[in-house]
Amino acid sequence: MKITSYGINAVNAYNNQVRNVKSSTNKASFTDKIEISKTAQEMQGISTYNTERADRVKQLKEDIASGEYKVDARKVAEDMLKYYRF
Repeated sequence: MKITSYGINAVNAYNNQVRNVKSSTNKASFTDKIEISKTAQEMQGISTYNTERADRVKQLKEDIASGEYKVDARKVAEDMLKYYRF
């Protein structure tokens, strides 16, 4: 009777996946890369929106404090009806 090492113990799945670490070509292929999409780049460029909004809010606060701000009651009512109908 002959006993051989056939079966599960003889299989090593990691033997075929050995990488050569010293090779310069492998270093470039395994590095992490970050790519920023065009949309994200455009969004970063819209930093002026925050300053414009802050200026608008500041102006509204000043108008309300001085009593110059007028509310259009018809527009408010129309917007409330649109909100509650849907």
